[in-house]
Amino acid sequence: MKPHSERRRSTGFALIELLVSVLIISFGLLSLMALQTQVLRASIGSEDGQRAAMLASEMAATIVNAGTVNLPQSAIDAWAAKVADPSQGGLPSGVGTVTPNAATTSARIIVQWTQVGSTGAANDTHQYVTDVFP
Repeated sequence: MKPHSERRRSTGFALIELLVSVLIISFGLLSLMALQTQVLRASIGSEDGQRAAMLASEMAATIVNAGTVNLPQSAIDAWAAKVADPSQGGLPSGVGTVTPNAATTSARIIVQWTQVGSTGAANDTHQYVTDVFP
Protein backbone atom coordinates (compact mmCIF):
# COMPACT_ATOMS: atom_id res chain seq x y z
CA MET A 1 0.00 0.00 0.00
CA LYS A 2 1.29 3.49 -0.91
CA PRO A 3 1.75 6.08 1.74
CA HIS A 4 -0.79 8.86 1.95
CA SER A 5 1.58 11.59 0.63
CA GLU A 6 2.36 9.73 -2.64
CA ARG A 7 -1.34 9.46 -3.50
CA ARG A 8 -1.80 13.20 -3.23
CA ARG A 9 1.06 13.90 -5.62
CA SER A 10 -0.41 11.55 -8.21
CA THR A 11 -3.83 13.18 -7.92
CA GLY A 12 -2.37 16.67 -8.25
CA PHE A 13 -0.35 15.64 -11.27
CA ALA A 14 -3.48 14.33 -13.01
CA LEU A 15 -5.22 17.64 -12.36
CA ILE A 16 -2.35 19.57 -13.96
CA GLU A 17 -2.44 17.23 -16.97
CA LEU A 18 -6.17 17.87 -17.29
CA LEU A 19 -5.69 21.66 -17.20
CA VAL A 20 -2.93 21.51 -19.82
CA SER A 21 -5.05 19.33 -22.11
CA VAL A 22 -8.01 21.73 -21.78
CA LEU A 23 -5.67 24.61 -22.65
CA ILE A 24 -4.37 22.79 -25.74
CA ILE A 25 -7.91 21.94 -26.88
CA SER A 26 -8.95 25.58 -26.38
CA PHE A 27 -6.12 26.82 -28.61
CA GLY A 28 -7.10 24.25 -31.23
CA LEU A 29 -10.73 25.37 -31.21
CA LEU A 30 -9.73 29.04 -31.44
CA SER A 31 -7.55 28.20 -34.44
CA LEU A 32 -10.45 26.43 -36.13
CA MET A 33 -12.68 29.45 -35.53
CA ALA A 34 -10.07 31.76 -37.08
CA LEU A 35 -9.76 29.42 -40.07
CA GLN A 36 -13.53 29.40 -40.53
CA THR A 37 -13.53 33.21 -40.62
CA GLN A 38 -10.84 33.22 -43.32
CA VAL A 39 -12.75 30.67 -45.40
CA LEU A 40 -15.94 32.71 -45.09
CA ARG A 41 -14.15 35.85 -46.31
CA ALA A 42 -12.70 33.96 -49.26
CA SER A 43 -16.15 32.60 -50.11
CA ILE A 44 -17.70 36.07 -50.03
CA GLY A 45 -14.88 37.43 -52.20
CA SER A 46 -15.42 34.66 -54.72
CA GLU A 47 -19.15 35.31 -54.78
CA ASP A 48 -18.56 39.03 -55.38
CA GLY A 49 -16.18 38.23 -58.25
CA GLN A 50 -18.77 35.97 -59.87
CA ARG A 51 -21.43 38.65 -59.46
CA ALA A 52 -19.13 41.22 -61.09
CA ALA A 53 -18.58 38.89 -64.06
CA MET A 54 -22.33 38.38 -64.39
CA LEU A 55 -23.03 42.13 -64.29
CA ALA A 56 -20.33 42.82 -66.90
CA SER A 57 -21.72 40.03 -69.10
CA GLU A 58 -25.17 41.56 -68.81
CA MET A 59 -23.90 44.89 -70.17
CA ALA A 60 -21.85 43.11 -72.85
CA ALA A 61 -25.00 41.29 -74.01
CA THR A 62 -26.84 44.62 -74.16
CA ILE A 63 -24.08 46.09 -76.34
CA VAL A 64 -23.96 43.06 -78.64
CA ASN A 65 -27.76 43.00 -79.00
CA ALA A 66 -27.80 46.72 -79.81
CA GLY A 67 -25.07 46.19 -82.43
CA THR A 68 -23.26 49.34 -81.32
CA VAL A 69 -21.09 50.53 -78.45
CA ASN A 70 -22.97 53.84 -78.35
CA LEU A 71 -25.81 52.93 -76.01
CA PRO A 72 -28.29 55.48 -74.67
CA GLN A 73 -27.01 57.03 -71.44
CA SER A 74 -30.22 55.93 -69.71
CA ALA A 75 -29.37 52.26 -70.34
CA ILE A 76 -25.86 52.72 -68.95
CA ASP A 77 -27.17 54.63 -65.92
CA ALA A 78 -29.77 51.94 -65.16
CA TRP A 79 -27.06 49.25 -65.33
CA ALA A 80 -24.68 51.31 -63.15
CA ALA A 81 -27.46 51.76 -60.57
CA LYS A 82 -27.95 47.99 -60.50
CA VAL A 83 -24.20 47.46 -60.01
CA ALA A 84 -24.25 49.85 -57.04
CA ASP A 85 -27.25 48.24 -55.30
CA PRO A 86 -26.50 44.93 -53.49
CA SER A 87 -30.23 44.34 -52.91
CA GLN A 88 -30.71 44.26 -56.73
CA GLY A 89 -27.87 41.78 -57.33
CA GLY A 90 -25.18 44.45 -57.32
CA LEU A 91 -22.00 44.70 -55.30
CA PRO A 92 -21.03 46.47 -52.07
CA SER A 93 -19.75 49.93 -53.00
CA GLY A 94 -20.12 48.87 -56.63
CA VAL A 95 -19.32 51.18 -59.53
CA GLY A 96 -20.00 50.22 -63.13
CA THR A 97 -18.59 52.13 -66.11
CA VAL A 98 -18.81 51.65 -69.85
CA THR A 99 -16.21 53.43 -71.98
CA PRO A 100 -16.80 53.27 -75.74
CA ASN A 101 -13.82 53.44 -78.07
CA ALA A 102 -14.96 54.72 -81.46
CA ALA A 103 -11.59 54.01 -83.11
CA THR A 104 -11.82 50.26 -82.50
CA THR A 105 -15.62 50.08 -82.24
CA SER A 106 -15.25 48.41 -78.90
CA ALA A 107 -16.29 49.20 -75.35
CA ARG A 108 -14.51 48.60 -72.07
CA ILE A 109 -16.76 47.52 -69.21
CA ILE A 110 -15.37 47.99 -65.70
CA VAL A 111 -17.05 46.77 -62.53
CA GLN A 112 -15.32 47.93 -59.35
CA TRP A 113 -16.25 47.13 -55.73
CA THR A 114 -15.00 47.06 -52.17
CA GLN A 115 -15.56 43.99 -50.02
CA VAL A 116 -17.81 44.21 -46.99
CA GLY A 117 -15.79 44.75 -43.81
CA SER A 118 -12.77 46.10 -45.66
CA THR A 119 -10.26 48.19 -43.76
CA GLY A 120 -9.89 50.82 -46.46
CA ALA A 121 -6.49 49.55 -47.59
CA ALA A 122 -5.50 50.01 -51.22
CA ASN A 123 -5.84 46.27 -51.99
CA ASP A 124 -9.45 46.14 -50.71
CA THR A 125 -10.78 47.51 -54.01
CA HIS A 126 -11.44 44.84 -56.63
CA GLN A 127 -12.03 45.29 -60.33
CA TYR A 128 -13.43 43.21 -63.18
CA VAL A 129 -12.62 44.47 -66.69
CA THR A 130 -13.83 43.18 -70.04
CA ASP A 131 -13.75 44.49 -73.61
CA VAL A 132 -16.68 44.04 -75.99
CA PHE A 133 -16.53 44.07 -79.80
CA PRO A 134 -20.12 44.01 -81.15
